[in-house]
Amino acid sequence: MRKCDPVTGACPVPDLNNTLDPDTSSTSLERTPPGWSVHYVGDPMCSWCWGISPTVSEIAAFCKAEGLEFSVTMGGLRAGGGDEWNAEFKDFLRNEWRRIAQVTGQPFGFTLLEAPHFDYDTEPACRAVATVKLLQSRNHLPGSITLKFFSAVQHKFYVEGEDPKEAGYYASICESLALDFEEFRTLFDSPEALQAVQEEFARCQQWRVRSFPTLLLEHEGKIQPLAEGYATTEQILSRLRQSITV
Repeated sequence: MRKCDPVTGACPVPDLNNTLDPDTSSTSLERTPPGWSVHYVGDPMCSWCWGISPTVSEIAAFCKAEGLEFSVTMGGLRAGGGDEWNAEFKDFLRNEWRRIAQVTGQPFGFTLLEAPHFDYDTEPACRAVATVKLLQSRNHLPGSITLKFFSAVQHKFYVEGEDPKEAGYYASICESLALDFEEFRTLFDSPEALQAVQEEFARCQQWRVRSFPTLLLEHEGKIQPLAEGYATTEQILSRLRQSITV
């Protein structure tokens, strides 16, 4: 059973022991120079990723205002599932969700825990987000559509307690975001989407991400962490300002 750190809000990535060394430069962010990117790495079914969701939206808005690129990358917390849906696992989730609600104020519905059977496989939810990224590129949609979709998937899972492994789960989300659901469903089940999400998982490892949620800052091919686990908007912006040189 993969457990998240209750203090830091970090959900560990397996089989990855390398670390990233943070840049300790300290300058104020008066004018953002070109070439800086912020990467959010998470999983729609990662509990602490739901906890940090409002913060990530605020960071994305800040990046847009300041001219920084912002991207969302899927990590695959429990891709393929593997945890037995038993009383122990459900008690773990219940306690974890209560803790996150207490720390972050994010709502949880807990109805999922009443299901007699559930496969906690996060790959389909990650693939759904990767599918929207493909649609965004193909149809020239606003870049913000990916994070909006990601957040809506989280809400439907954690608050409404529905199962995101079937394509029909995403019909109402697509409708709310003016996405063509039939186009989404066709692409969601395609080899292209399967390959796209696997490439995102590989990118996560290439960046040596150790836990979810993670926010990274990239400049000229160099990556440094802004947050590993839960952090507030103020904490992340402070680190961002300290890292960017004018």
